[in-house]
Amino acid sequence: MQPSSNAPVEVLAKPGSVKSPEDFQKMPLEYRELAIHLMKVHTEGELTGADDYTQVFYNIAPNAYEKLVCCERAAEEIEHYQLSAKVLSDLGVDTSYMLAQNYLQRPLYANELVRGVKTWMERGIFSFLGEAVVLEHLQEFVDSSYAPFAEIFTRQIISDEHTHIAHGYRIIHEACQTESGRAEVQQALDRFWPHLLKLFGRAESPRTLQYIKWGLRKTSNDELRQKFLNKTVPRLQVLGLKVPEPVRGDAALVEV
Repeated sequence: MQPSSNAPVEVLAKPGSVKSPEDFQKMPLEYRELAIHLMKVHTEGELTGADDYTQVFYNIAPNAYEKLVCCERAAEEIEHYQLSAKVLSDLGVDTSYMLAQNYLQRPLYANELVRGVKTWMERGIFSFLGEAVVLEHLQEFVDSSYAPFAEIFTRQIISDEHTHIAHGYRIIHEACQTESGRAEVQQALDRFWPHLLKLFGRAESPRTLQYIKWGLRKTSNDELRQKFLNKTVPRLQVLGLKVPEPVRGDAALVEV
């Protein structure tokens, strides 16, 4: 039986304690396999993010300015891929094959939710809330036990993700200035809210406990979900939006 995600987990590696590829190769096999899997998921996800901006959001952008912003965000996602791919390359892991993959061929970071975005308000909701979910996970990596991986988030990625979220917020904030616009945003929120909460992963995820054990993450999926709710629900309510029920305890369908 797996221990509860609320049970204390003995942490075997402190933040930044594995300082180089040479140190990495000296770590136990379990650590190396978990760290490489986690980094590959992130690396693949950055490419999927670029595809989302260019293949989905760009096509429904209402004007030239918004299309330009989509291109800028996609470029940032590609830069994030390059940063993460370099960390893996230094460990002898080649991720260049990901560049040739269609998003449907990427097994580690499947995100059918974005492919279902049909309206500009849904795009705003996803960028404001969906990328906020992503940010909660990425902030975990700032304190990763593998220092070269942690460094790319403090250097650039976290800052860029805040910009992505702010763009989504701007879209829905502007829309909520009118009753008709707020109604469109509410419709998008109602549709996507339960799916967004599922992006945090299973409450009882054995792999997450292993990540915490080795200092690759520090927070359980349920705790991250609750942090997101505490930050997000008040911001939605200020805009005059009603948060769909339930706001806590949603069972996730996917494991990270």
